[in-house]
Amino acid sequence: MKIWYQSLTRPNAWPAYNAALRKVLDRVKSQDVEIEVHGIQARGGIGDQYRYLESIEAQEVLSNVERATCEGFDAFLIGNIGDPGLREAREIAAMPVLGLCETSALVACMMGANFALVTGNQKHASRILENIAKYGLASRLAGVRPMKVERLVDLDRGFSDPDAGRILIDQFLAAAREHAEMGAEVIIPAVGVLMTLLARHAIHEAAPGIPILNGVFALVRMGEAAVRMRQAMGGVWTSRRAMYAMPPASQLEELRACYGPVYPAA
Repeated sequence: MKIWYQSLTRPNAWPAYNAALRKVLDRVKSQDVEIEVHGIQARGGIGDQYRYLESIEAQEVLSNVERATCEGFDAFLIGNIGDPGLREAREIAAMPVLGLCETSALVACMMGANFALVTGNQKHASRILENIAKYGLASRLAGVRPMKVERLVDLDRGFSDPDAGRILIDQFLAAAREHAEMGAEVIIPAVGVLMTLLARHAIHEAAPGIPILNGVFALVRMGEAAVRMRQAMGGVWTSRRAMYAMPPASQLEELRACYGPVYPAA
């Protein structure tokens, strides 16, 4: 099984994080699974909490979905809490495409009656809340508390500087414990980089009996499960009615003449 893991980080801006992410992925994946990690190379990769910048990066994500399709990958995982390009990716791919936010929220709903989010900052929170509403899970959301990481790339220091890492973890745990005191049953660290930092330090509970859901773990394992389910179902996975319908074959030649080699799975 071959899985494409799409980060929204520019590799040279997040060196310590990317090294840590590789170790986490190798630890959580099954032995028969190969995971290729790809970051943002063309434009951006440091400020996806801003909508405009995320939309720029989403174009590279979708180009990579097309590439992964042509190269025979079995699944595409969007390892960013904003799930950039998720719906569009499902429209163009035959393989399962999973997003970090949607997967984390759905798994959290199997772990408790509600879940709460700890976001990197207030700006990021509004984008993630839109996702939760879009996925129909707003009624399961117990609350949102932001950290104070205004420059997201500063999170990389948490992997190379123990003191910086401890400050980030303490800030997260303070918010997580406040959620737990208010009745939250599962806590989601709503920053992919922070999930990796917590995994590195084996932090899995906000309080006794209150799990911290690590979305990177969930994304990889659910991606593997989706591939195996698709195989068991004879290659059927994404519904092609309405939401994720591809253009009919009769239109493909016309569309490709104007847009290029789009819909490679069609």
